[in-house]
Amino acid sequence: MFEVLTPQEMAEADRRTIAAGTPGIDLMERAGAAVARVAAAAGVRGRRLIVVCGPGNNGGDGFVAARILREQGFDVRVALFGAREKLGGDAAIAASRWQGEIESFDARKLSDCDLIIDALFGAGLSRDLSGEAKRAVEAMNATNVPVVAIDLPSGIDGTSGQVRGAAVHASHTVTFC
Repeated sequence: MFEVLTPQEMAEADRRTIAAGTPGIDLMERAGAAVARVAAAAGVRGRRLIVVCGPGNNGGDGFVAARILREQGFDVRVALFGAREKLGGDAAIAASRWQGEIESFDARKLSDCDLIIDALFGAGLSRDLSGEAKRAVEAMNATNVPVVAIDLPSGIDGTSGQVRGAAVHASHTVTFC
């Protein structure tokens, strides 16, 4: 049996781990590496991937996964939902380690890949998606492209499990503790 932590409990576990001396960026590197392993093993027909990054730590995990997958020979594009200069903390560090171009999110580019990595929103989502964020999720769902979600599919409330306006239909989900 596995114990499942609430988003609040996971945030506290992260806080304690960092306070005990493990830098947050190291946790992000481990998370991104796990995502990269799952994405590489997902059985996609080609090697073209797009990582859709949000403005928080979920997006930071996505930047790490993108970097590792590119190092493994995958053709990786990163689409950022938001402005790079608004990234902070460990997510900004992870983005600075990505040496490729960072595109603005454009739904039309989603079907030109073999796999999508959903790094938009993590388990801490506590509001309904609307506007551009909801349209981004709907665009991912409109493709016939497999999706690897980080933490849980964007649009799922990590506490209640409820869909918050719209949720990514992921073929794989990678979560951590």
